Amino acid sequence: MRLTRQSNYAIRTLVYCAVNDPELSRVAEIARAYGISELFLFKLIKPLVENGLLQTVRGRHGGIKLGRPAEDITLLETIRLTEENFALAECFEEGADCPLIGECDLNGALREALGAFFEVLAGYTIADLASKKRSIRQRLGLTTTEAVNANQDGEIVGDIVAA
Repeated sequence: MRLTRQSNYAIRTLVYCAVNDPELSRVAEIARAYGISELFLFKLIKPLVENGLLQTVRGRHGGIKLGRPAEDITLLETIRLTEENFALAECFEEGADCPLIGECDLNGALREALGAFFEVLAGYTIADLASKKRSIRQRLGLTTTEAVNANQDGEIVGDIVAA
């Protein structure tokens, strides 16, 4: 079984938003970070927004952000939104004409394997994938921000905040 590009980039987009939190993420920046077209990314995020995984913020300084906490978004939920079907063999599909349907153990074995696959995906969240926040931010080209404050004497009392 191989996941589609939609699933791959949907997960990557959610991870990007997770490591960029609390800042808003911009589609152009995400597309550039992953080397994909903005049009493809816009189409991809639509079902994620419609199902509450992402939230859009309109306006000049708008963008996207996670619609729920990263620890509440599972890989299974994401993949179910982005994959058309999980037919591992012809006998999984509606109207299959195999003469062994109902008697063949291949269908049962594949269903068991698919169930195990879903169980593993349900055990991982976007937060799990974004747990190496600092190195992921670096690889995606997200810069750290300085939280520098000066007291009355001009001394720096803040420090650099790295995610």
